[in-house]
Amino acid sequence: MTPAAPALMVGNLSFAYGKRLALDGVSFAVTPGQCAILLGPNGAGKTTLFSLITRLYDSREGLIEISGWDVKRQSSRALARLGVVFQQPTLDLDLTVRQNLRYHASLHGMPRRLADARIEQELRRQNMYEHRHETVRSLNGGHRRRVEIARALLHGPDVLLLDEPTVGLDVPSRKAIVDYVHALAAEQHIAVLWASHLIDEIAAGDRLIVLHQGKVRASGGVDEILTQTGAASIGEAFARLTGAGS
Repeated sequence: MTPAAPALMVGNLSFAYGKRLALDGVSFAVTPGQCAILLGPNGAGKTTLFSLITRLYDSREGLIEISGWDVKRQSSRALARLGVVFQQPTLDLDLTVRQNLRYHASLHGMPRRLADARIEQELRRQNMYEHRHETVRSLNGGHRRRVEIARALLHGPDVLLLDEPTVGLDVPSRKAIVDYVHALAAEQHIAVLWASHLIDEIAAGDRLIVLHQGKVRASGGVDEILTQTGAASIGEAFARLTGAGS
């Protein structure tokens, strides 16, 4: 069987803030249906990487492709295939759930009838449809995150980026989002890149990309990472790769 073409390709990507190198030759790929966990401590370069993928920052060195489209040279086509949930919430607190989602759909040029059908579909998937007329301000943190994920999926992207989406949530809310996203990748064949520093958000079938001080220290399946590091657990492997606790 021919391997699937990457939905997200990052090749030899480097970026500096002045003289400080934030990313140094970062390369990896995520294929359709794959959940890749970008694991790294604070300051590893995860947010910088996401800013480059989403074109908030530009890079003079390296390549980023989304579904074969170059983010720098073919920005509109590339970013149209991308859904994003940033670490900082970006919903309008005083609009209802449906108003927030309708506004996002309009930015993608979706007709109202199609937008409403997609809004209902995505909210029902997360058991949020009954909250569609409530203001975002009235929702708890876990429900707000579900709305942000629904918004990121409205236009049917090939790649979903999640920048530490469970930060500040309670354990049940975190688990619900982790389970939902893993099921989404498997059932909808979406490529997921999930930035995290939390070991318990990793599933056995995930691909791990360990980023530390701007470099990829290891990349592969859970078993591969354990074999490479000679560790008994991902927590131990992460500590060895990043020097955590040393």
